[in-house]
Amino acid sequence: MTEAACYGTPAGRQPGAAGLPAAAPERAARLEALLGDPFDPANPHGHTALLGSDERREVPEATEQLLADAHLAAEFVPQDLGGRLARADDLARVLRPVFRRDAALGFGFGITSLFATSAVWAAGDARQRTETATLLLEGGRASILHRELAHANAILRDEFTARPAPGGGFTLGGRKDVVINADRAEAFVMYARTASTTGPGSHSVLLLDPERLPPGGLLRLARVDTAGMRGSRFSGIAFADCPVGPDTLVGGLGEGVLLALRTFQVNRCLIPGVVIAGVDSVLRHAVRAATENRSNGLPARRWHRVLAGVFADLLACDSMAVTGLRALSLLPDSAHLLAAAVKYTMPDLLREDLEELATALGARGYDRGPRYGGFQKLVRDLPVAGLGHAGTAACQAVLVPQLRTLARTSWFHSPEPPAGLFRPEDPVPPFDYRRLTVSGTEDRITAALVAEAERLGTLRSAGPVWAALSDLAESFVQEVRALREECAAPAGRGPELFADPKACVLADRYALLLAGASCLGVRRAQDGTGSFLDDPSWAVLALSRIGRRLGVPVPELPDQVTGTVIAEVLERYRDGRSYDLYATRLAG
Repeated sequence: MTEAACYGTPAGRQPGAAGLPAAAPERAARLEALLGDPFDPANPHGHTALLGSDERREVPEATEQLLADAHLAAEFVPQDLGGRLARADDLARVLRPVFRRDAALGFGFGITSLFATSAVWAAGDARQRTETATLLLEGGRASILHRELAHANAILRDEFTARPAPGGGFTLGGRKDVVINADRAEAFVMYARTASTTGPGSHSVLLLDPERLPPGGLLRLARVDTAGMRGSRFSGIAFADCPVGPDTLVGGLGEGVLLALRTFQVNRCLIPGVVIAGVDSVLRHAVRAATENRSNGLPARRWHRVLAGVFADLLACDSMAVTGLRALSLLPDSAHLLAAAVKYTMPDLLREDLEELATALGARGYDRGPRYGGFQKLVRDLPVAGLGHAGTAACQAVLVPQLRTLARTSWFHSPEPPAGLFRPEDPVPPFDYRRLTVSGTEDRITAALVAEAERLGTLRSAGPVWAALSDLAESFVQEVRALREECAAPAGRGPELFADPKACVLADRYALLLAGASCLGVRRAQDGTGSFLDDPSWAVLALSRIGRRLGVPVPELPDQVTGTVIAEVLERYRDGRSYDLYATRLAG
């Protein structure tokens, strides 16, 4: 039996996505219903089946086939090419039912196809865009072959080269030992070194069809076992003096780094925006553990602070992720700043939340069964999904060079963003990868923080919770002032700037300020709705936790803050609704 045969048969190609519900909430609800009750042991797509596949390091083939039959791949194809990708925040919402159950399934089935093809959507010619769209819509997969990054993990180590060939085209060489879906991808998007020098023009993007490569030019190597995402298929790939035509080039020669900077901002918001659904599930596990065998159905008081605090963090993270995804449509010239801050901040916040939830789970956190086994699985999967230090370093490389310019020209000068940026139910212009840039230096998210702090000052007399929120907002504004003073001062340029630990601390502070600004913006956008998000309590708790990380003054919380938030935690648990901005009805 061949190695490929040992992996099982991939889901077959499927027809287009005709007949799917038009609105994202309905598509997400349809997928939630198809996946069914995760705690039903007889459900072939529930925790029992998914954890079993993970233990055996097998792809959950039945669930992959269900996602293929549901035409989930259409979500990764732009609408003008026959797919469903019209809003980046809608994409995250539709994917959450998958990631709520299994992050490895979400990556392995298809989200990596979007990461690969984003360069084609951004810079491909008409033929490349059409053929790639057809491939995904018919059930095919694409894999991304990253360029090498310093201090990277195995996924980002090593690189490929593409030497100009006589008469046009390229000769490919190099190998990578850890590529997701390398054994079954029907297209590769390669970030290859095309220049011997370093710098922004060193790499180019190539779109490769393995069926069109000459015999012996492509080698698919053995599968690699990983500590996390064990049900995903990671394996190696190598090219040996493999000739390809000039029509494989995506965009212009030497545009690979620029394309990565433009398109990866989508990934930076999308990954945290879907992984949050997994932490949502763990919070649900913790609430179950804290209320089991309690006659009144309430957790012991010692767990109120943990459960309410993690819920507030999830709402803060979701505020940041959803705002970042909406900014890709509403503020495409400057969305890269918030996108880098999202990817920089959220993984650490979510990891800290998992550590807090482990205390509530106690011994159940080591359970490998279907009721609590998702906790250990997510702890294993998150480092692989988040790309660890390499992702942090890449985001620092975006933020640090911008801080001086922002301090001198943007902070306290830029106008507020449109109100709809913070309101998920509002429409946005169609999302288009081709509109994304990395040249904008205007920070309108911080402008929203400054404006909201001024508005909240007029509400201090409305009660202690409003007064606390006003105090927190003002503390954040004062932190912006301090940050502006430090960042505007003359400092080193070039490589020495990145080597200065102080620069990384400044980036930390700035990213956390954007998290606080997003919370305030989302709460403000719910004014008058009478919803839980309209209540200032969650924002007070969220900003107090962010403020402690920042080291800014944090007022003593009014007694009703934790009580209001924990009441919502318990109500959503009993009603089977998600712990994010949408409060979505869940299966089971």
